[in-house]
Amino acid sequence: MLLLCVKIIFPTLSLGGQAVLKYGIPRLTQDIDITLGIGVEKFFKMRKIIKSLNFSILVPDPEKFVKETMVLPVKDRDTGIRIDFIFSFSLYEKQAISRGVAVNINNVEVKFASLEDLIIHKIIAGRPRDIEDVKSILTINPDFDRLYIENWLEKFDESLSENYIKTFQDLI
Repeated sequence: MLLLCVKIIFPTLSLGGQAVLKYGIPRLTQDIDITLGIGVEKFFKMRKIIKSLNFSILVPDPEKFVKETMVLPVKDRDTGIRIDFIFSFSLYEKQAISRGVAVNINNVEVKFASLEDLIIHKIIAGRPRDIEDVKSILTINPDFDRLYIENWLEKFDESLSENYIKTFQDLI
């Protein structure tokens, strides 16, 4: 129901542990990460949707938090599940959403990040759990578009003064 309500208004893409599961890596995940194909200027519209779904916002000043982090953390009051709505507007994020892989779950189409975009997101996040996810994903799914991943990681390296491409190449 959640994705159906949000998806009607905004394009969405599932990332994080849920997407990792799609690529054959069984692991426990305690939240749902959903990238929204919108920028922070749509915060108030998204907030209305969240209230209509009976979710509680987990930060005291959500507008400020979203402007600083691009994330709106909420909790489903009925299930206790945490959901992180990620606001996005860059060319890369829009492309990642358009490349999403559709999966039918209980007659609702849910778009998961493509294998390559999931790897890119996980490398940029860089937490130990994310790097372990990438190792597992690469092991189970050896047929991926290496050039696509390297192209975007090089662009992120340039703009963020990081070395994501080296992390990726070390993992391969």
